[in-house]
Amino acid sequence: MSYQTINPLTDEVIKTYDNHDDAYVEKAIAKGHALYKKWRNDPVESRAAALNKVADVMEAQTDELAKVLTLEMGKRFLEAQGEVAICVSIARYYAKNAAEFLKPEPIESSIGPAQTISRPTGVLMTVEPWNFPYYQIMRVFAPNFMVGNPMLLKHASYTPMAAGAFEKVVSEAGLPDGAFTNLYVDYDQVNHIIADDRVQGVALTGSERAGQLIAAEAGKSMKQSSLELGGSDPFIVLEDADLSEIKKIIGGARLYNAGQVCTSSKRFIVTENNYDAVLDMLKTAFAEAKIGDPMDATTTLAPLSTSNAKQNLTKQVKLAVEAGATLAYGSVEQNLPAAQFEPVILTNITKENPAFYQEFFGPVGQVYKVKDEEEAIALANDSHYGLSGVVFGGSADHAAEVASQLETGAVFVNSFGGTLPELPFGGVKNSGYGRELGRFGIETFVNKETIVTKHEPIDLNDAFGGFV
Repeated sequence: MSYQTINPLTDEVIKTYDNHDDAYVEKAIAKGHALYKKWRNDPVESRAAALNKVADVMEAQTDELAKVLTLEMGKRFLEAQGEVAICVSIARYYAKNAAEFLKPEPIESSIGPAQTISRPTGVLMTVEPWNFPYYQIMRVFAPNFMVGNPMLLKHASYTPMAAGAFEKVVSEAGLPDGAFTNLYVDYDQVNHIIADDRVQGVALTGSERAGQLIAAEAGKSMKQSSLELGGSDPFIVLEDADLSEIKKIIGGARLYNAGQVCTSSKRFIVTENNYDAVLDMLKTAFAEAKIGDPMDATTTLAPLSTSNAKQNLTKQVKLAVEAGATLAYGSVEQNLPAAQFEPVILTNITKENPAFYQEFFGPVGQVYKVKDEEEAIALANDSHYGLSGVVFGGSADHAAEVASQLETGAVFVNSFGGTLPELPFGGVKNSGYGRELGRFGIETFVNKETIVTKHEPIDLNDAFGGFV
């Protein structure tokens, strides 16, 4: 596996990185494990100031860090600045709230005082993707740093500069050696790391196939795991929806980050009377998108992350059209240079079409016509994925009732979903399992240890219900 920084606007190779050898990996695991043994007896509060310092360093270096994302994976500079900002807020959120989340919980017990205490589990291995290079790291790093779990990172081969930049932030913030280590390694090395007894958990955000492989390796070694594997998120427009509100956000719901967002709206499911209007809105939003240099503030649609991503997405569109889908906007042939991609809208997609169950990771929108909300719910749930969704309706209460029937990890009513530190993030079905962010996000790799205190001898017949 070769780690390279390639500018997706021009396809220029900026830098090639040497992989870390097994000796370097061993030292990283050993440092992390030594730090875990020290941290496991330290109070959670003792790490809050250090995590706030990480936030301070990131905030002070916002523009520098954002430029790395723009150069390396093509993210619009304004969006890259926003990614740094959400990382800062996640770090501050856990620095402020972790002690409360992890405080001992008393339990009523018939045999004496009892409580659960939250303990770190050990070194974690994380495998992260290229679409939000800092945010994906911070979602795992911030809560687990507060817990006391040191972190090893294998980032995407497309974003080695961003991985190194995050490690540099941690170092400049003065965190102890071993708290966070970036590794340029291949998947064979990842498997060996997961199998190491000193490593006690693995978190992955990535493709469905990558998730299957990592989950299998974690299972072999009986390691805890958390997976976020993408989605084909529905955007439901009910009969009484306020179309003027939809018009404001429909373009961004699909085109933010060049459509390379697991939780972006990919399937627009619209009742018959609103179908033409919503389709026209999406066409207009796509037509108004300005494709160009992501450093240019007037650009609204940046290139895809790599030319390879462009080739794969172009092939998906071509196969969908060959299988009978209607090309309602855009072109099958993509003639823009490097990784730039002209938006596409597909309609009339049947269940027999391979596109029906696929995730299109880029600026491709699918629009479906349904007769009523029951059909909309059924269509939304007829998916291998279940990460997020949107429901628009005139009555927020009724739209929320519809939202509650969707098989997904989160639903946003009358708004397009974003990310906030306090909102749990994760999915069901092939979108993975486990949660990041919020209170749940700090509990994934925590040992909930039960402590029972009894000052008098216990009658085992009473304790075990007469089975002894």
